[in-house]
Amino acid sequence: MEQKNLWNKNFTILVIGQLISLFGNAILRFALPLYLLDITESATIFGLVLAFSVIPMIILSPIGGIIADRANKRNVMVILDFGTSLLAFIIFILLGRVEAIPLIFSAMIILFAIQGAYQPTVQSSVPALQKIDNLLPANAIVNQVNSLSGLLGPVTGGILYAYWGLTPILIISGISFFISAILGLFIKIPYYKLPFEKNILILVKKDFSESIQFIKKEKPIILKTMYIVATFNLFLTSMILIGTPVLVTQTLGLSSQFLGYAQGALMAGGVFGGIMVGILRNRIKIQKAYILLFGASLTMVPIGFTFFINLSDIWSYTVLIVCVFLFMMISTIFSIQMLTFIQGETPQHLIGKVISCVLMLSLCAQPIGNALYGILFDVFENTVWIVIFIALLSALIISFISKNVFTKIKI
Repeated sequence: MEQKNLWNKNFTILVIGQLISLFGNAILRFALPLYLLDITESATIFGLVLAFSVIPMIILSPIGGIIADRANKRNVMVILDFGTSLLAFIIFILLGRVEAIPLIFSAMIILFAIQGAYQPTVQSSVPALQKIDNLLPANAIVNQVNSLSGLLGPVTGGILYAYWGLTPILIISGISFFISAILGLFIKIPYYKLPFEKNILILVKKDFSESIQFIKKEKPIILKTMYIVATFNLFLTSMILIGTPVLVTQTLGLSSQFLGYAQGALMAGGVFGGIMVGILRNRIKIQKAYILLFGASLTMVPIGFTFFINLSDIWSYTVLIVCVFLFMMISTIFSIQMLTFIQGETPQHLIGKVISCVLMLSLCAQPIGNALYGILFDVFENTVWIVIFIALLSALIISFISKNVFTKIKI
């Protein structure tokens, strides 16, 4: 049942649990790829591992949506948090006893797979705990928690990794997931049991087909916007994800602490973007979302010119963290706007499945982008500005095309 008070008890517990769980997730997802980049010193391997790690998340997102709509959401979150805590401690036990690359690769695949099931459950829980007028600020809060955890995780991880390596990070992340799971036991999320087919494959096919048909036939505008997001992720978001660690640790030759601060700046932009949504909630219009994509694209201009003219390492780093902050701030406003639009256009019984399909479609191009930019940063190792300007030009073209889609949306 929808609850009128934004900060009702169940939503508050959900937010606190998310803050702790996502901190554990952020510190782990920061440290594992960095450890891999350190031991291989290859942007190509780094990009390929990240690319293949995202694939299970994409594949499992629709299944996660089906689970979110048919199972008790609280139980799903609790089980997945306990499972991720166990994963962290297994890595802790095996580290140094087995080959590092297969271990990290396997761990990242499992971690992303769990997130593929976890995120649709969280996002579909928000409408069940809030009335429709509270959806935008509630989504902004959940997004801010995500960004705040992402801010604290890399900064903390960068310091811990620089002085003590991967071991304390595994312990802290495992404890974080465990605490989040315990908190989740106290959440009450409305649960309406739907008919459950005996054959799970038939159920998955039926539910997935239902959500796809809804997007294609009843709300084709959702499908169009997801194509835009997917291509934007392919050319720009992937460049940020691969480029930031490579530029900081390899091109500029700075330590993991500096990388932690850079990724912290990225997430700080997300926090500030969530705050801006709260401030501008009555002025944000989905029809003008293309302006946000233009703005996010233009943040790449200073980075490209900085590396083109070979500024000093510290100035290049400063420009980089300012620009990734702005990129994430704008991208967060866009993401919250899109999520709220989709939630408002989707019936309650389909929200989990539709959101999972949206996540799948928007992320499907990212593995290709991760692999592509890993290779490009190796090929253009001494002229990284070429890679940045390729991403910039591609993103600007996508932003221009998106104007025709967003301006035609009618609510």
